[in-house]
Amino acid sequence: MENKSNRIASSEIINTAEPYYYNKLIYNIHELLSRYTFIQSIIIGNSVLGKSIPCIKIGKGSNVVLYHAGIHANEWITSLLMMKFIENFCIAYEENNNMHGFNIRDLYNRTTLYIVPMVNPDGIDLVTGNIPQDSKIFDNYRQIATSFPNIPFPDGWKANFNGVDLNLQFPAEWEEAKRIKYAQGFNKPAPRDYVGEGPLTEPEALALYNFTLAHNPKLTISYHTQGEVIFWQYLDYKPTNALEIATKFSELSGYNIEEVPLNSSFAGYKDWFIAQYNKPGYTIEAGLRRKSVTPFPI
Repeated sequence: MENKSNRIASSEIINTAEPYYYNKLIYNIHELLSRYTFIQSIIIGNSVLGKSIPCIKIGKGSNVVLYHAGIHANEWITSLLMMKFIENFCIAYEENNNMHGFNIRDLYNRTTLYIVPMVNPDGIDLVTGNIPQDSKIFDNYRQIATSFPNIPFPDGWKANFNGVDLNLQFPAEWEEAKRIKYAQGFNKPAPRDYVGEGPLTEPEALALYNFTLAHNPKLTISYHTQGEVIFWQYLDYKPTNALEIATKFSELSGYNIEEVPLNSSFAGYKDWFIAQYNKPGYTIEAGLRRKSVTPFPI
């Protein structure tokens, strides 16, 4: 007789053994919505190239939490991580099981969790090889990369289609981020570290910004790679319980709590969220510590 765990494994939707890209994301979301009617999909905006940016809503409680991933193109594995988490949550809910000691149906009733699994679909499609090399779109990326020969192409690409780093687009000392990055040579569209012509000029960053304002979450987590690190601070802001929660995350995950290097301390989503709300916001650098490995291997 086939046991229950084997049945679940054979019917899983999210395949964690292959690279993850935009069309696969959309297909998987449709599959999850068809199978699990207690979750919803919301479109929060569109990318430069017109791809919709979906958000999965799980739960109906007053405790609002927001996760996002895939804001850096060569960190696409975080999108896969989020989608697998969504599926695991759905399986546990359907079977009225626990995850990590928490009853999922209880969490569902007490919490509304919004997950934006792929903020930067255009850039992710480049890094995962889903843009034809003989296309005008690929040529645009390549022309930008030509000015930065020390950054591997396309593996080193973090930005969106316009060559703007989406995690340097938020109104949290953006001018200071500009000063630092310009001094480092990133003063025009680049595979990474270009702040753009101003905060929130890029549609992907603006979509995440507006969605956050509209839903006023109590806590946010931004998933990046890599290094098994949890970042929780922004300048001198110390939101209530933020360090306590970070410490709990650290105990559960084995990840270290660290301070963000000063040159990377401005204009990120986490920075803006903490400054805007004075609530806990975290960057999770997922994946083992491996020096200069991008994209991070499955």
